[in-house]
Amino acid sequence: MSHALIVIDVQNDFCPGGALAVPGGDEVVAPINAMMDDFDAVILTQDWHPAGHSSFASSHPGQEPFWVIDMPYGPQVLWPDHCVQGSEGAAFHPGLRSDGDLILRKGFNREIDSYSAFFENDRSTPTGLEGYLRTRGIDRLTLVGLATDFCVHYSAVDAARLGFDVAVRMQACRAIDLDGSLAAAVEAMKTAGVSLE
Repeated sequence: MSHALIVIDVQNDFCPGGALAVPGGDEVVAPINAMMDDFDAVILTQDWHPAGHSSFASSHPGQEPFWVIDMPYGPQVLWPDHCVQGSEGAAFHPGLRSDGDLILRKGFNREIDSYSAFFENDRSTPTGLEGYLRTRGIDRLTLVGLATDFCVHYSAVDAARLGFDVAVRMQACRAIDLDGSLAAAVEAMKTAGVSLE
């Protein structure tokens, strides 16, 4: 079995001082760097939003960050503007090794968010990651990064649903924990058959 490390969104805007800082987000950098050589492949994902993205609260007059609205594809948390294409906030944390095999950018469609590394939030439009992994003969995945309860969670559940053997290395993840989202994400990952390590 070929085993890949999927490094989710370790970007400046999700680290302390960033526009959507995850508490302790920068604490994942050293453990992730130390793990990279243990895998057959390393894939890094990068949130990559155009300015004015539909998931930004600023795109919806009268709405506030962290409110939830209904979009054509379902409920959408409204976020502060973050990870805008080409910005310093969208760049990987400067301490993160960037010598992976693939950088996969997601969330670049203005009309739909993309938490998962595998699908946009309509749950059906693929990012292309599954095809890349299948072509390389990779069937085991370990996920790390930011944030446990959003992009790591959605990516892990989708990967399990697609038939991959999936683990999440919890010590190399950090969560936003918005209104109990961490507990809900942990339960959803366990239900999907994801191994939490």
